[in-house]
Amino acid sequence: MANRRCVVTGGCGFIGSALVRRLVRDKGATVLVVDKLTYAGVPESLKEVGLDPSTLTSTSPNLSLLVADICDQAAMDRALADFRPDTIFHLAAESHVDRSIDGPGEFVRTNVVGTATLLQAALGYWKTLEGDAKAAFRFQHISTDEVYGSLGETGFFTEKTPYSPHSPYSASKAASDHLVRAWHDTYGLPTLITNCSNNYGPYHFPEKLIPLVILNCLDAKPLPVYGKGANVRDWLYVDDHAKALILVNEKGVPGETYNVGGHNERTNLEVVKTVCSILDEMKPRESGRYEDLITYVADRPGHDLRYAIDPTKLMDELGWRPEENFESGIRKTVRWYLDNEWWWRPVREKRYAGQRLGKV
Repeated sequence: MANRRCVVTGGCGFIGSALVRRLVRDKGATVLVVDKLTYAGVPESLKEVGLDPSTLTSTSPNLSLLVADICDQAAMDRALADFRPDTIFHLAAESHVDRSIDGPGEFVRTNVVGTATLLQAALGYWKTLEGDAKAAFRFQHISTDEVYGSLGETGFFTEKTPYSPHSPYSASKAASDHLVRAWHDTYGLPTLITNCSNNYGPYHFPEKLIPLVILNCLDAKPLPVYGKGANVRDWLYVDDHAKALILVNEKGVPGETYNVGGHNERTNLEVVKTVCSILDEMKPRESGRYEDLITYVADRPGHDLRYAIDPTKLMDELGWRPEENFESGIRKTVRWYLDNEWWWRPVREKRYAGQRLGKV
């Protein structure tokens, strides 16, 4: 990666920024972030690798930001022609299930039309390459385990699991996965796909469960738990995911899919209670316990019961291993939010205050 030029779409988002920080800080890659800067694109997430959030310019020669929409064909064509990447990491997406229930059209536009637009730009650019440069180019699409639907009490998602999406979000991501495979099979574009389980960690936008619970605790607000809190998710620390993405890019076989999961299944209620317990230890309330703030609310429509990833292919073929388990990762995450109010307080005040989304 040290000599590679990487485009990262959605690089100011949660997973995208974790990948960019690792590429710039640890790998010495040269990175062009392409981001529309929607509500979830937070430039401050790249401050530690040289991005000035006030001017959107970078002090690092290895990092630059292009504010653009991946649905803009001319802008994408021009960006690739000017930057001349070796790799495209495609993470730009609308990603919150609840928001997809409220406004599915934007999910179809960004996740489906945007992916097709970017694929066509990548194909046109790839055709201009020759020799080793053409052979080394990769288009890597980052997706979700939600495309597989819902599991029962046993079993795991594998790369061969049939798709069965149940929300506008997961359906739009399933469509984008199929488009990526089609561009590989039809045109020969060297693509890679990864499907990951639920991520958590620093810089996580607070509409998602773990940061929402942490910040509601700190603001003494109710902790909303959907239904009985029995839905199960497999949790993956975001830095472990970023390492997996880089490994797949370096060693993965074009045309293949790799599932990324941490073998850390927890019910939503267990996650909430774990966060409460850690905060009881790290920042006790003046009276009572954080668990007293738990409030059970009506479940969201189409709420999948259980997700669980089998990452055997990634581990056996490419040698990936997560460094964090849920116990270590969640403690690091809570500690980060306690120490970095400069990042999350403006997000809560200006972008999203924690209100319920996705009610029908």
